[in-house]
Amino acid sequence: MLPDKRPFYAATYLSKLRRHGMPGLLDVLSRINDLWLTERSRLEQHCAVVMDGLREAPEVADEQAEPLQLADQATAQLRRLYDTEHGGFGTAPKFPMPLYHLFLLQRWRTTGDVSLQEMVSTTLYQMRFGGIYDQIGFGFHRYSVDRQWLVPHFEKMLYDQALMALVYLEAGKDMGNPFFVAVAEEILSFVMRDLALPDGGYACALDADSEGREGACYLWTPALVAAAIGEGAEQCCRLFDVSSEGNFEGESILHLPRSLPDMAGQWRMTPDALAAAVDRWRQKLLNARSVRIQPLRDEKVLTAWNGLFIAALASGYAVTGNQTYLHAAEGAVTFVRTHLTDDEGRLMRSWFAGRVSVPGFLEDYAFFGWGLLELHRATGGTGWLAAARTVADRMLDQFGSTGQGRLVDSAGEELLVRRSSLRDGVIPSGTAVAVMFLRRLGSLCGEENYLRRSRAVVADTLGEVVSQPVSAVFLLMNALFEPDSC
Repeated sequence: MLPDKRPFYAATYLSKLRRHGMPGLLDVLSRINDLWLTERSRLEQHCAVVMDGLREAPEVADEQAEPLQLADQATAQLRRLYDTEHGGFGTAPKFPMPLYHLFLLQRWRTTGDVSLQEMVSTTLYQMRFGGIYDQIGFGFHRYSVDRQWLVPHFEKMLYDQALMALVYLEAGKDMGNPFFVAVAEEILSFVMRDLALPDGGYACALDADSEGREGACYLWTPALVAAAIGEGAEQCCRLFDVSSEGNFEGESILHLPRSLPDMAGQWRMTPDALAAAVDRWRQKLLNARSVRIQPLRDEKVLTAWNGLFIAALASGYAVTGNQTYLHAAEGAVTFVRTHLTDDEGRLMRSWFAGRVSVPGFLEDYAFFGWGLLELHRATGGTGWLAAARTVADRMLDQFGSTGQGRLVDSAGEELLVRRSSLRDGVIPSGTAVAVMFLRRLGSLCGEENYLRRSRAVVADTLGEVVSQPVSAVFLLMNALFEPDSC
């Protein structure tokens, strides 16, 4: 951006150096420097184009937006995107898409359409058995580069773990499926082991690379497996598809091409005996992997992402009764209150190495409020409800848009453009979670103001997603919410 903060260039992701024909960060910085020194007028032209685009008001459909109709359209879109062979949505690269699953679970509960349940169930099984899931350390990698869920981009993000744990918990509870609940517990255990900070907060992510190449920490050969577990190595390799030729750059990503019951039958073992053997093999492999050079950890603590994980931990406690999850959730709340709240009680965005930066965004308040509400629902503690009300009041005060029902994304500093994002990305939109937060809170408190504000946000924004309702499924879920159903 220019010194007056007008932007002229943006990118989603840049590697350090040029890769696959795409410029790296160092290339981009060098080019920007050249333009600044020799062709500054071109940057001004780019700024003008970008600012015109940012200032354009979104097109709102003339017809009235009916939430149920939009939900039906989004469901139809997901049916078309659904991969009937491998589960999931679309082709490659393939992302976990937890918001789609939460939406389809809600539509299944509402309509009784079993095919929606089957779409979720099939996908959750396929992902759990694929290479996108860390078969020995647990947790989800960022996405799969193929349709089969085999080869992941090996990065692990806190928000993916939080949202996928919520999906598996909800699916396990609603379907009466203890396996899905167990997967959620695996995910929670990974985060508490590998992303927890000493004071109770949770770090953002684990990098994809180690030893200078992607996935190095996670790959195996038959010799490495044999050295790690000794007796049973051949069976372990067959189970997890570890071979001399490998399935990724000459080495093997662990996955389960056949189910444990199938393999138990082939080996004339009981399922329980094989499950016990797998637990032993997994622990030995994990111990061996722990002495390798580990991926770097992004030590930032973000309020929003911790809010999501607090919600997952509280839900885990509600479903399983495991006190460990409750204590972890309480610890994360304490971290946010201690390190990410200023002297006036306002949330901050980011903490790193004892320093906080940036006033909190709408999603920080909404996601943290979601976590507090889940703690209240799991424990019945009135203190959590009071804390949630405080967060909601500050959220409405800071992000309410004068003269409109909508909430803006950011506050606290003079911005060139103030926007209200409605479409989900890898996490739900701040607006959508704010609607959910306000409606659930209003129902629990009997507070009409929260319900009225949430309805106003929906009424003022829903028309913007008419052309692509699948892009805002979390907003649609909560537009259909009735207060007495909380």
